[in-house]
Formats: sequence, C-alpha cells, structure tokens
Amino acid sequence: MEFLKLVRRRSFVSEVVYTVLNVAFAVALVVVIHYTESIPLALGLVLISKWRVLAVRARYWFVNIRSNLIDIIVSVSVVLHLYTIDTSNLTDFRKFILLGVATALYIVWLLIIKPRSKRSYVAAQAGIAVLLGTAALFTISFNWPASIVVVGMWLIGYSAANHILNTYDDETHALFLSLTWSIISAEIGWVAYHWAIAYSLPVVTSLLVPQVSIIAVLIGFVGYKSYDSFYHHQKIRTSDIILPLLFTLSIIAVLVLVFNRVGTAI
Repeated sequence: MEFLKLVRRRSFVSEVVYTVLNVAFAVALVVVIHYTESIPLALGLVLISKWRVLAVRARYWFVNIRSNLIDIIVSVSVVLHLYTIDTSNLTDFRKFILLGVATALYIVWLLIIKPRSKRSYVAAQAGIAVLLGTAALFTISFNWPASIVVVGMWLIGYSAANHILNTYDDETHALFLSLTWSIISAEIGWVAYHWAIAYSLPVVTSLLVPQVSIIAVLIGFVGYKSYDSFYHHQKIRTSDIILPLLFTLSIIAVLVLVFNRVGTAI
C-alpha cells in the first residue's frame, strides 16, 4: 500500500509539473512575441521545448521529428500569427484580452488536445495543424516563390495524413497514402498561390484567414472519412461520406461564389 501511495504521489506531482511547465511555456511564448517581436527568439523557444525529440540516439531522430511534426506546425503557426497581428490600434485592455485569449487557446492545445490519443482527437489535431499551418504559410508568403509555398503545403499535408493514418493498423498503405495526400495538398497550394483570398476576423481585422485554409481542412475531412469507411468496410460506403461531402461542397460553393466578394487578396 505504501508503494501504491508513493506511485500515486509521484504521478500527481509529475502531472502538476507537466501542467505548470506547459502553462509557463505558453505564457513565455506570447510574452516574447509581444514584447520583443523577434520571430527567431520565439522559434528558438519552440525548439528548446522540443529537446526530448533529440534526447535519444541519432537513429531515432527522424522518427521522433516525424511524430512531432503536428505539434511543431501548430506552435510555429501560433508564433507567426501572433507576430502578424497588429495591436497598435487597440486599447491596453483589449490588447490584454486578446493576448489572454491567445494564451488560453494555446494552453488548451498543449494540455487538452495535443496529449489525447483517441482517433477523434488525433483527427482534430491534424485538422488544427492544417488550418493554422496553411493560414500562417499564406499569410507570410505573399512575396515568396511559388515553389516554397508548394513545399510548405506538401509538408503540412504529409504531416496531417501521417498523423491520422498512424492510428490505424495499416502500415502497408500508410506511407503511400500520406505521400499521396501530400501531393494533393501541394496541388491545392499551387492553385491557391495564384488565387489567394483571405477573410479578416470581426475583432482582429489584421488577422486574416486564407480561403485555402478552410478548403484544405474540409477536403481533408472528406479524405479522412473516406479512408475510415474503407478501413472498416473494405469499401467506401456512400452513407458514410455523403453528409461530409455535401457539407464540404456546400461550404466551398459559398466561399467561392459568395464570400469572394468580401474577401481580401493576399
């Protein structure tokens, strides 16, 4: 019994330490970006937080980096989004609220969403990475060569697909499907590079949401539901994908036909 009490105590202490460190990291990241406006310093903080990825033998580095790509994409995207937000026209109170909300959302990612291994949570993690990663990429790449944007979309697509497919017992097709999806994402990125539309948020008008981010998440959702149906039934059942497909097509149609008129070219 004493041993069990000791194990419980250590488990509780480790949970507290884990929570405190993650909250402190989120706060430090937001503070560094807001007060120094230094992207290298903020990205360095993100890399330092990933020290465990390389704290193993070199032959495991690639596997660890690949398994942490989703978290890296989200963290880097948070840095870039916070850097691009213009708070000069906000009052001190609104600025404080904005930074507080950003910090709270990132803490939710670190403590609630990221640690979960249930497939629905894993799919949500991939979707968040695609949304934030694609938005950050298109926000900062307006004067970059198209090849860099395409490579960035390829990496985001591969990371998201590999992240979800690893929850299935299908190692034979996981690599092939991940690479296939990365090519699809790269093609979406190439098209969007030549036709970039973004929408400003109501409160923070300087924070733009590129149209391609929403479309990439929706198409990825349909792809996920299609593979999930095929995995469980050895075929893609219409009943499994009809609602996601109709929802995706409806949203894309509204974005392209209606909201393009109120969008902003980037």
